[in-house]
Amino acid sequence: MADGGKPRRQTQAARADRHVLYERSVQSVEPECDFIRSTFKSLRGREPRVLREDFCGTSAISCHWVGRSRANRAIGVDLDPEVLAWAREHRLAKLSAGERGRLHLIEGNVLSVAGDGAGGRVDAVGAFNFSYWVFKTRALMRRYFSGVRRSLARDGVFFLDAFGGYDAYRVMRETTAHRGFTYVWDQAHYSPVTGDLRCHIHFRFADGSKLQQAFTYEWRLWSLPEIRELLAEAGFRRSTVYWEGTAPNGRGNGEFSAEAVGEADAGWVAYIVAEA
Repeated sequence: MADGGKPRRQTQAARADRHVLYERSVQSVEPECDFIRSTFKSLRGREPRVLREDFCGTSAISCHWVGRSRANRAIGVDLDPEVLAWAREHRLAKLSAGERGRLHLIEGNVLSVAGDGAGGRVDAVGAFNFSYWVFKTRALMRRYFSGVRRSLARDGVFFLDAFGGYDAYRVMRETTAHRGFTYVWDQAHYSPVTGDLRCHIHFRFADGSKLQQAFTYEWRLWSLPEIRELLAEAGFRRSTVYWEGTAPNGRGNGEFSAEAVGEADAGWVAYIVAEA
């Protein structure tokens, strides 16, 4: 109790929901769904209808996908029962009955899930926010890519993202101000010999409180050529890198186009689109 018998007021960090903060600071759900749809349609001449979201977390992409069209279905796959329970309570509960009926969450390993989890193939698979970098060896990454390839329809497309640039190899912190909080990206450890990369996400608040290590990632820092070589080994007939354009302030402008060379930037984010 505070002086005078009044209860202490909880800090902003204590009241915060780390999953909400993650969605607000990291994810760009509508633009990513736009990218999947427009790129797929330009490549295949038809609408993608069945999307599998690997490492789905809060299933934000899956929820948005089924809300875009009554013809759309989504499958979300994640190992973590806690985040899937959060998704069901906070995201799926807000969908209509029809939308919920077209969204299936699977608690499981993406290495083991085939197609839509019920014997059917999918039009597209998305693995975003560098989540697939949890696979640190060529053998495991090729196994994952091969499973995705078998899960796709004959004209299916696999969507991934990647980051890099010379700052990616540094131990460093980067802060971004958002309404009500500050997002901190913490590259805490990098090993040049193994490629191991440990990153944390922290959140800071105006009252001075902090949510330290809200999320921690143990990854291998993969290069674009390595990823594309493994996609080819896994049976994908073609992969294309979509490079982000630059805004007048020097930051990414959120517009991605096919690029064969890229730029030697300090930091970049790109999509990789692999065709079955």
